[in-house]
Amino acid sequence: MRVVVVGAGIAGLSTAWALARRGAEVTLLEQATIPNPLGASGDQHRIIRRAYGGQGGYQRRIDEAYDAWDELWDDLGQKHLIDTGFLLVSQEAGDEAERYRDGLVAGGYPFEEFSPQEAALRHPYLDPAAIRFAAESAEGGVLLCRKIAVALRSWFLARGIDIRENARVVAVDAMTGAVRLADGDAIEADRIVVTAGAWVLDLLPELGGDLTTYRTAVAYLTPPEDLRQAWETSPVILDVGGKVDGYVLPPVAGTGLKVGSGLHKFKSRPDENRAVVPGEGEKVRDYFGPPFARIGDYAVSDVVTCAYTFTRDEHFFVRAQGRLVAVSACSGHGYKFGAAVGRRIADGLLGGDLDAMRAWIEARD
Repeated sequence: MRVVVVGAGIAGLSTAWALARRGAEVTLLEQATIPNPLGASGDQHRIIRRAYGGQGGYQRRIDEAYDAWDELWDDLGQKHLIDTGFLLVSQEAGDEAERYRDGLVAGGYPFEEFSPQEAALRHPYLDPAAIRFAAESAEGGVLLCRKIAVALRSWFLARGIDIRENARVVAVDAMTGAVRLADGDAIEADRIVVTAGAWVLDLLPELGGDLTTYRTAVAYLTPPEDLRQAWETSPVILDVGGKVDGYVLPPVAGTGLKVGSGLHKFKSRPDENRAVVPGEGEKVRDYFGPPFARIGDYAVSDVVTCAYTFTRDEHFFVRAQGRLVAVSACSGHGYKFGAAVGRRIADGLLGGDLDAMRAWIEARD
């Protein structure tokens, strides 16, 4: 089977990898370089974790996600995952951190819970006066997305797999399997997989009723010197509680201390509004005080804008029509499932069971 994969974010890279190792003839098309610095997978690191609150389907799929990453590490000969564990910090009754904790309880997954004072002793960057409790799990960590993309690119090239960078797709034909590029070239395939991330609506505008594109930004911080070691040994913080919808990735394996908030987003096309606004990094930083003490002592070292698609119910999205399959994650939480999603797409295409593929990826059970 000949398959063209459009978009080389983590879903496209993993799909091409899984198809190639199953014997398919793969062409991978990326509109920029690999990794694309404007793509959702072009930043330094991403979170993998078990907790998912009320989305138990995704919580249960983490076992397969880890298994797929292990298979990928074996192929690459390198592990680009730092096992930090993850932390939940609750500021208000019923906040997202508490819902994540309750999801762990419902699923029977182990974790430790700490009082505010105990949490601040373990993690001195926390302000105990600002929090209700903290919960910590050893299962979770940091995926080094840039290193993963570079390693997969090398894996493809070493095996003669057809990867084309700076190859912008301008049209796809679901019925004939034809893909047309901006340079006038055309490719025909048995199947087309569109994993174009925030650019999916440029190719498939009819999906606009299901997918919405947002622009957001993350800030990289330099902590006060006396807290540097605490951050370097910190777990991922999945949620800082309250109304922040905030997450934190610690500075591991040469990465920076990254903070991001679901409050900081607005609707935008992926190629628009990508310049950083003056003061934007400080605005993102300040969402995190509380629960962090002395937030004003953290210097902003960098700000990176991102573009994501969102679905109304925060589940992944799959649409199959003719020879085409479009797959889109929701927000930034797709990365952790990237290798598993790629395997599932490959199995669905080559085995012919697209319904099973969709059911697993959308994770409604």
